[in-house]
Amino acid sequence: MENKIVLALAPMAGAGDRAFRETCALFGVDLFCTEMISAKAVHFGDKKTVLLAETGQAERPIAIQLFGSDPEIVAEAAAKLGTEDRCDRIDLNFGCPVPKIVNNGDGSALMKNPALCYEITRAAVEASPLPVTVKIRAGWDSEHLNAPEIAALCEKAGATGIAVHGRTREDFYRDGTMRPRVIRAVKEAVSIPVLANGDVTDSESALRLLEQTGCDGLMIGRGAVGAPWVFAEIRAALLRKELPEIDRRGAILHHIELAFRYKPITAGRELRTHMAHYMKGFRGAAALRERSSHAETKEDYLELLTFF
Repeated sequence: MENKIVLALAPMAGAGDRAFRETCALFGVDLFCTEMISAKAVHFGDKKTVLLAETGQAERPIAIQLFGSDPEIVAEAAAKLGTEDRCDRIDLNFGCPVPKIVNNGDGSALMKNPALCYEITRAAVEASPLPVTVKIRAGWDSEHLNAPEIAALCEKAGATGIAVHGRTREDFYRDGTMRPRVIRAVKEAVSIPVLANGDVTDSESALRLLEQTGCDGLMIGRGAVGAPWVFAEIRAALLRKELPEIDRRGAILHHIELAFRYKPITAGRELRTHMAHYMKGFRGAAALRERSSHAETKEDYLELLTFF
C-alpha cells in the first residue's frame, strides 16, 4: 500500500460485481476487491463461483476475496485463483455476518476462534504466490472485542494488511454500533497497514473515522452503492481541493452499459438494487423505484435514466 491515505472498495456480495467495480474506478479507487468467493466451491470446481473471480485491468489492483474455515481448502483456492493475470492479492473474509455464511462456521463465525484464523491465514500465505490480506470485524459480540488479538495473529501468520469493520457480528449493520476505538486498537496492535470500514457515506464521515482510528485508509462498501462518486468526494476533502464536477448521469449510464456487457442474462434483475439507490434524493424517487423494480432490459434502464 502507498503512503497516502488509501481508499478501497469493500467486497459486497450481490452488489460489488465487475460492472460496479469498474464504475467506481472512474472516481479514483485505490484498491478493489471481488465479491466473496467460496473456497469450498472452488475446490469442487463450481463454474458459477469461478466466474466471480473474473476481473479486468480497469479495476487493478484487486484482491480475490475467499471465505472458508478449512485451512487446506482455503489454501488450495488461494493457490488456484492467486495468479497475477487475475489479481494482485488474496483477501480472507473473517467478517461476513450473513447467517448462511456464519452457520457454516465461515465469515464472522471465525472471530470466535482466533487460533483457526491464524491457521487459515498461514495456510493461505504459504500457498498463495501473491500477498494475503484479511478482513475482520470488531469481534463476535460486545463481550468479545478481540479484533486486535486476531489482527496480531494474522500478521504473525504472514498477512500484509488488515481491514476492520467496526461492528461485531451481533451488531450486524445496526445504526449506532460502530466502535472506532476497536479499530484504533487494531492499528496499534500491528505494524502492517490497517483500513477502517463502516459508516463512511461522505467526506465528513470519512475524515471523522480516519481521525478516530489513525488508520492508513478506508474501506467503503454500502456508502458507495448509489454513489460511486463518493471516492472522488473523499479524495478532494483529503487533499483540501475543490471537488471536480461529477457527471452522475454519465456514471450511471456507464454502469448500465457494463452490467449488460458482462452479465447480459442476469443484469436486468441485478441492476434493480443499484438503481433504487441511485434514485435517492430525486424528485419522484418513489415512483421511479417502483418502475425500476420491474425493469428487465437495457432499454428499460435507459428509459429510467431519462428522468435523472
